[in-house]
Amino acid sequence: MSKIPITAILFSVVLLFCPVCQAEEKLMRLGMIGLDTSHVIAFTQIINNPKNNYGCKVVAGFSGGSPDMPASANRVEKFTEQLRSQFGLEIVDTIEELCRKVDGVLLESVDGRPHLKQVRPVIAAKKPVFIDKPVAASLSDVIEIFRLAKENNVPCWSSSSFRYGEGIVGVQDNKDIGKVKSCDVFGSSSWAEHHPDLYLYGIHPVTALFAVMGTGCQRVSRFRTQNVDMVVGIWRDGRIGTFRDLRGGKSEAPVLIYGTNGMTKGKSAGYKPLVDEIIRFFKTGKVPVSAEETIEIYAFMSAADTSKAQDGATVSLKELIEKTRRQNQERRSRKARRQ
Repeated sequence: MSKIPITAILFSVVLLFCPVCQAEEKLMRLGMIGLDTSHVIAFTQIINNPKNNYGCKVVAGFSGGSPDMPASANRVEKFTEQLRSQFGLEIVDTIEELCRKVDGVLLESVDGRPHLKQVRPVIAAKKPVFIDKPVAASLSDVIEIFRLAKENNVPCWSSSSFRYGEGIVGVQDNKDIGKVKSCDVFGSSSWAEHHPDLYLYGIHPVTALFAVMGTGCQRVSRFRTQNVDMVVGIWRDGRIGTFRDLRGGKSEAPVLIYGTNGMTKGKSAGYKPLVDEIIRFFKTGKVPVSAEETIEIYAFMSAADTSKAQDGATVSLKELIEKTRRQNQERRSRKARRQ
C-alpha cells in the first residue's frame, strides 16, 4: 500500500479550510426587466466585466417596452438585441420565467407606469430588486410598491447615480464645509412624458438634494417665470433646499452645497459608484436608501406639480403622503369587496 505524501495531505487540508483557496464563490445571477434604456447596456458592461470581480453576472432579460412612449418603443428592440448578441443574455417571454432563472432583479423600464405591475411577480418570487429611476409614474404607485415589498419582506430600493456623485458622498463629514445649511440643485423638467414634471430627469438633482440635506422636508412651493422654474423645499429645522430648471440653460455644477464653514460643488461620478452599491445590496440584502427617504423624494417632486397647478401654493409633504396612503387603502378595500 503506497503512502500518501504529507505535502498532499496538507494541501487538501488547506483547500478544505482556507476560504481563499476554496472553489470559486457561486456566481450570483441577475436579471433585467425593461430593456429600453441605455442603463441596461451601461450597467451590464460594468457588472459583467471580470475586472470588477463582483461575483455577479447579468444573465437574462425581459424586454418589456411601452408602445406609446417613443423613448421606449424606439429603443427596446435595439437594446434587447445588443444584450443578446454582445453579452449573451437569455431573453425570456415573461417576468415569472425571468425570476426562476435569477437571484436578483434590476427593474430598468424607462417608463415608470408599468413598474408596479412589473414588480409584483418579482416580489411574489421573493427576489431582491433594485428599481431604476423613476420608481413609478405616480406617488400612489411609489408608495404601493414599497408597501408590497415591506409586507412580503423583499429587499427593494431605488436611486439615481447622482446620490453617489463627487462632492456629495460624505459631505456631512466634510469639516471644510461644516454643518450643511442649504443646497441648490439644477436640472431639467423638459422631458416629462406621462409623468410628473421632475420624475424622469429632475430625479437626478433632486436625489442629490436629499443626499445632501437628508429627510425632513416639510413643505414645497414652486415658482414659474417665462425662463425659470424654481422649487423650494423647507426642512423641519428651517434649512432650505432648491431645485432650479433653467429651461435648457447649463450650470457649471448641478449641485451647490452651503455649510457653516464654506461651500462646495457636487457633480455626477458616472454609473460605477451606483453599480457598486447595487452589487453590495444584492450580496448583503441590505437596502442603502430607505423606503421612507425615497417616498419623500417622490413626494417632493409630486408636490412641485401640485404647487404649480395652484399658482405656487405651499404643499405639505406629510399631508400629501398621508392622503395618498389613504387613497391607496380605499382602492385596496374596494377591490377586496369586489372579489
